[in-house]
Amino acid sequence: MSDGNIGEQRQREIFVSGHAGIEPDVPISFEELEAAALEVMDEEAAGYVAGGAGGENTVGRNRRVFDRWRIVPRFLRDVGERDLSVEVCGQELPFPVLLAPIGIQSIAHDDGELAMAEGAREAGMPVILSSVASETLEDVAAELGETPKWFQLYWSSERELAESFVDRAEDAGYDAIVVTVDTPVPGWKERDLSRGYVPQLEGEGMANYVADETFLDLLDHPPEDDEFGAIQTFLDAFGDPTLTWEDLDWLREQTDLPVVVKGLLHPADARRAVEHGADGIIVSNHGGRQVDGAIGALEALPRIAAELADTDADILFDSGIRRGAEALKALALGADAVCLGRPYIYGLAIDGANGVEAVCENFVADMDLTMGLTGRTRAADIDRSLVVDEHQLFRDPTTYR
Repeated sequence: MSDGNIGEQRQREIFVSGHAGIEPDVPISFEELEAAALEVMDEEAAGYVAGGAGGENTVGRNRRVFDRWRIVPRFLRDVGERDLSVEVCGQELPFPVLLAPIGIQSIAHDDGELAMAEGAREAGMPVILSSVASETLEDVAAELGETPKWFQLYWSSERELAESFVDRAEDAGYDAIVVTVDTPVPGWKERDLSRGYVPQLEGEGMANYVADETFLDLLDHPPEDDEFGAIQTFLDAFGDPTLTWEDLDWLREQTDLPVVVKGLLHPADARRAVEHGADGIIVSNHGGRQVDGAIGALEALPRIAAELADTDADILFDSGIRRGAEALKALALGADAVCLGRPYIYGLAIDGANGVEAVCENFVADMDLTMGLTGRTRAADIDRSLVVDEHQLFRDPTTYR
């Protein structure tokens, strides 16, 4: 994706192609994108990607809470040149967007994370790679090249394994460690339970583990000789429900890379993360996949932003982002950047690397154009003045004078 006003460029490409009778291979609207992706995926995989915890109340709430915040456009402000770049955790990013860590991408497309990495690289989109990838972190890093890349750590009950993953990420050139803390135990996912579907039981998502000498030392037999034994060891060692904030001190000592804590919804937890060495936090409810009935992630964002206002910590936002306007609302409510999740997986399912590239380019174009239409020219300068709380507006129509 070239520099300049990305929105106009991308829109022009689509219109010119349409005029020539060429329809997009990847649907433009999220609703059509999701429908097309779920159609091409098998039933188990589709349920795994789209589903959430329990009755999926939290999945829906993540989307609904965006409607409370209404954008207030301003005009005649010279928006001819716009800048989407931001600095997060000491790193310059081309956009205030990263691809969220989503594991086991091979269930969406045979080329899994390598196709995702190729598409992200072509779009210039920063990536957070999951621990439970279908390709090794080293191979994905090689595919990404100079594209900004962070590594997401699921903290194993085997501390040496967690340490090994961090060391490998450093050696492979990742720019930050993202430790997910909202999965001390697995969520109750009715779709997966009704189908008896766990991709890991089929050996999916274990590439980083079976390529790790520390993990292999835990096995009685090599994975090629006893695949089920390796799977069982993976399941046993995957997480650690006994972790506390003091353990974060240990992780902080293991690396010079920025440490970002993902999965926080309470201001006190955000404060404690920073006190224990976090350089940033990600406000997230895991896309609604962990706690049914939890607050929407966007509901948590303003309070956390206020709590951390006196710190240097950066705030990212995850859970429910589908369109550019939603990303701008999150920036206005205190995020420095957002994470895009299910949409790019749907692009991957439909058209591999090309699908990921198309979703990324469309999302950034939408965000760029919407930013210009609000009278803003720099993503890094977006603040609370962009939005108004519709509840407050109803009580007092003069709110945004």
